[in-house]
Amino acid sequence: MTRVAVWTIAALAVLVAPAAARAQEWKEFASRADRFTCNFPGTPTVSATTWTSEYGAELHGRVYSAASGPGRYSITAIDYGPVERILTEKSQACPAGAETCRGGSDTGAGYWKNDVRGAVVYAAWKLMRRPGVQTTHLHWNFMDMVAGQQLQLVDPDGSRTFASVYFHDHRLIIMEGTVPAGYPEPGLFQQSLGWLDETGRGIRYAWVYYGDPDLPTPPLSPRSFISDYGRIDATGVR
Repeated sequence: MTRVAVWTIAALAVLVAPAAARAQEWKEFASRADRFTCNFPGTPTVSATTWTSEYGAELHGRVYSAASGPGRYSITAIDYGPVERILTEKSQACPAGAETCRGGSDTGAGYWKNDVRGAVVYAAWKLMRRPGVQTTHLHWNFMDMVAGQQLQLVDPDGSRTFASVYFHDHRLIIMEGTVPAGYPEPGLFQQSLGWLDETGRGIRYAWVYYGDPDLPTPPLSPRSFISDYGRIDATGVR
């Protein structure tokens, strides 16, 4: 091969490489509606979904999804804000004295408090109960001090799903990154989750946030120009 031919091939490679990189470009994405931030391969599509809670409340939410090559990435955000009203109304039809239906001060009317407290565990259980799925790992975790669960699953086709479940600001957040067998773990996606306040500003809590209805929300860790804990703000905030 002549030197001219080598230079020509190298020049073509330089021209092609940026286009390939753009096709796989990951971007910081912020959802003000559901108060989270995350890295996605491109801008995710958003679709409506519904969710039946453990105690029978029909709730609404959104699914943010994107793909990169054979990898699939999604965040499901379910609004648990109406759960107190829904289950309180349902409890009024319970027979007198039926505590397991009506609930009490500790559980909330219709068990709405327990529904919130157990939302993360219930969502993790539903992931593990998918047909043909094998759970290879489950552990407790937190992201910017918001407590949750992380799971590793083997799907029926041999692909692997790395899932995380959290509860923040009345919202159940379910992350799923699925890659073929033998591919690297989707760490860029899974480890990028962050939280926003009502203004769209990235936040981190001073201690662990559990989202229990009877517990106060922890204070925020201060941020500065020196250290902002790598938080991502929504577009236009900073």
